[in-house]
Amino acid sequence: MLLNGALLALLALATTASAHTTMSRVFVNGVDQGEGKNKYIRSPVNDGQVQLQLDKKNNTAPFIACNSKGDIAVPQFVKASPGDKLTFQWFREDPKEPVIDPSHKGPILTYIAPFFATGFGDGPIWSKIAEEGFVSPAWATERMRNFTGGMVDFNLPKTLAPGKYMVRQELIPLHLADRRGDIEKTRGPEFYPSCVQFDVAGGSGTAVPNQNFDFNKGYKFTDPGFDFNIHIPFTTYPIPGPPIWDAK
Repeated sequence: MLLNGALLALLALATTASAHTTMSRVFVNGVDQGEGKNKYIRSPVNDGQVQLQLDKKNNTAPFIACNSKGDIAVPQFVKASPGDKLTFQWFREDPKEPVIDPSHKGPILTYIAPFFATGFGDGPIWSKIAEEGFVSPAWATERMRNFTGGMVDFNLPKTLAPGKYMVRQELIPLHLADRRGDIEKTRGPEFYPSCVQFDVAGGSGTAVPNQNFDFNKGYKFTDPGFDFNIHIPFTTYPIPGPPIWDAK
């Protein structure tokens, strides 16, 4: 299990928080939905990196799915239709700073689950709908920082059934993943998840997310995508998590 008692936290406190980033707004087919923090985004209390405050008895990290305020529903939903192009935009607290520190290189993964009003979303409810890893010469986080102004594009599945959903996107910087986090508590991958409330309407799709992925059980420090040294030469990168959901 990735999130075990040997790891007390993967957290940068206020003294180091400047390196971090958080989701700020959403675009639907290019249309800005406005500032989303604590409106339609369940925004964390700090500026991005998930606080893995572990329960040693149960060896779990409840914040891994939707971050430190992921259990608190916010008042709005982003309205979208199946197949829509979505863009999530990430920012640093200081707009003069780059979107994310240049050292924070890694993949960007996007998941969907049926809407939940309470709880952290830490059970087997998630399905992956998009992923970006390493495409030479750049990581997904580098492309986001250098070329798109913090924007990450993906599409909702065209066959998605109407309903309310949570869409979760995470950045996974690997600059400390040269040593496993379950062996050395200050090392391992970092996680920056944010969850957005969506109300999906229209279309004739009937597909309901059914991969039943559980981050606490499905992510392991021994996974090749987490036990990965970006500081030595490599040509390919194994993206963590399940394959992209087929939306059937």
